[in-house]
Amino acid sequence: MPKIDVETLKFILQRNEPDIRKVNEIMQEIEMELKAEEEEKLNRPPPVKKQFSILIADVEGELKDKDLTGWVVQIPEDDSVSLCPERIINAAYEFNTTPKGQRMPVETIGEACEAVTAKLFKEQNIWIKTKVPVLAVTTANKIPMAKVE
Repeated sequence: MPKIDVETLKFILQRNEPDIRKVNEIMQEIEMELKAEEEEKLNRPPPVKKQFSILIADVEGELKDKDLTGWVVQIPEDDSVSLCPERIINAAYEFNTTPKGQRMPVETIGEACEAVTAKLFKEQNIWIKTKVPVLAVTTANKIPMAKVE
């Protein structure tokens, strides 16, 4: 919705409404609403700082020289990344109790990332950034001194 300056609104009301008292009443109501809206903004909790994490699907338990798939997730900055699977599972349990979840229940983390609604994940303080799995690679985390051709 477009926002309009209060003074412009007052000018328009004065131009279209012959009764000054009526205009003043309307302007007082608008000012009260604006004050209430500002107070509501001040009372909102600050936004949660989040960190990114990638949840790796490591079925065999060995990471080296394997093709890995995973999902990028975001959690609050102060939380441990080891809680990610548990939070996804909790959201999946909640989803499976809904009518849609009872018709088509999710059984894997991947299905949960694709099918569970963002609202259920938000209740668990986890945000799924990739609904479909992404490929991940391992690295030695070193940059060689000589240029590799």
